[in-house]
Amino acid sequence: MKFTAGYWEMRPEVTPRYPVNVHEVKREGDALLIHATTQPHAHRGDTLNQFPISMRLSSPLPNVIRVQIYHHKGRRIREPQFGLYPQPGPVAIEDAPDAASLTSGDLTVRVAKEGPWCVEFRAGDRVVTSSGWRGTAFMETPQGRFAVEQLNLGVGECVYGLGERFTPFVRNGQVVDLWHDDGGTSSELAYKNVPFYMTNRGYGVFVNHPELVSFEIGSEKVERVQFSVAGEQLRT
Repeated sequence: MKFTAGYWEMRPEVTPRYPVNVHEVKREGDALLIHATTQPHAHRGDTLNQFPISMRLSSPLPNVIRVQIYHHKGRRIREPQFGLYPQPGPVAIEDAPDAASLTSGDLTVRVAKEGPWCVEFRAGDRVVTSSGWRGTAFMETPQGRFAVEQLNLGVGECVYGLGERFTPFVRNGQVVDLWHDDGGTSSELAYKNVPFYMTNRGYGVFVNHPELVSFEIGSEKVERVQFSVAGEQLRT
């Protein structure tokens, strides 16, 4: 689902809410909880009348990072849900003055605490993907609120997956709405949609939502994969 009109403007009647600064970092057992503000804050008064966004980082399996982004967390989870079977391994958590990080196996997620909002996913010293300026968002639209994430694509990076599709094998440039439908084998509709993609840089992303998930794969912004769901939460 597209929310912008080009790179600088929003579509009519769409109001974005982007995290801009990390306000607080908490450790919850083997998880990191990040609270962010949607306007710059220099003192305590700047936290009033904000649209808070929270991000919880954990590891259900070695070399896997779970990301949960939410505005309102206290809602009942609707069924059905994907059957997941966590087998957590050891994690390392660091909370330094400039950044907080969680490491599981060879994979690290790092959240900058200084400067603009930036979340990086690293394999050793290599950044495999990241979510930066105006990547994470909640969008207010006439159809309701949507949770949105955008992950950066590198030069020459190709995206594959998303289940059964009858469009080109490389997904770059495609708009994909995941919803089981009987559209025939010569259309963009598909019978077996899977909200998982991987790239030729050696990582994969699973969007843990069985409902409608909309992907903009290098289409709304050519250097990013965007996925969005209706509501107050986004789980990957």
